[in-house]
Amino acid sequence: MLMMRCLLTLFLMGALACAQWIHYPSKGIPRTADGKPDLRAPAPKLADGKPDVQGIWVRMPPAGTPPGPDFGNTADYYMPKGATIPYQPWALELRNQRRYRDLGGNRPSEHCLPHGVLGAMLPATPFKLFQTPGVVVLLYEQLNQYRQIFTDGRLFPEDPNPAWWGYSVGHYEGDAFVVESKGFNDLTWLDDSGTPHSTEMRTIERFRRTDFGHMNLDVTIEDPKAYTKPWMVTIPLRLMADTEMIEEVCDNEKDARHAVTSK
Repeated sequence: MLMMRCLLTLFLMGALACAQWIHYPSKGIPRTADGKPDLRAPAPKLADGKPDVQGIWVRMPPAGTPPGPDFGNTADYYMPKGATIPYQPWALELRNQRRYRDLGGNRPSEHCLPHGVLGAMLPATPFKLFQTPGVVVLLYEQLNQYRQIFTDGRLFPEDPNPAWWGYSVGHYEGDAFVVESKGFNDLTWLDDSGTPHSTEMRTIERFRRTDFGHMNLDVTIEDPKAYTKPWMVTIPLRLMADTEMIEEVCDNEKDARHAVTSK
């Protein structure tokens, strides 16, 4: 959405506005005969044969959602057909209050606070993945935030300080990059409808690149305090080739006066 606004500004105001790398041909991208990125080319591998999940990615619109960047930000759209989120009673009551009574207002992102592991993947804004031998890093364009996923063999902290993003360790299974995270606080929303979680939440993410330009992200949520059983979503991702992320700074508190609050 920010990218579209910036491009519109460029069209209306000329090249002096939004002087960022909106379009820059990327090296190493397979191309068709007319020079366009070949997103259907085979998925790449790292030098050691492990799956390469690097690039700038954005979630694709889920089936059955109206057009527009603001739709598809709820977890229900990405669940298997016929499946529903198995809430504990208190969690369902809180979700309903946030979604129907508060109309999604006063969410953490309105105060420049993190979306969290699942919620950050649902808006139609890019994130960048890059891999090193000991850590995989996610850079989120929205709110200029980041995550570190350690692949150096470390274990989870024994007594972690509860964190917005939790603590993440990763490993490779066949063609998938698998991330386990825990040690969360209970302050993030899992989606824009206000789906809650507790500090007992554990997430498992599987990034599986199906070809050069497409990747599926399976996210399993385990939280016996908030849900009666684990549940999973699958988020389709598309590579954004020949571009770069732009800066999005959240100017804290200036939007807070517009937030809907409970009475």
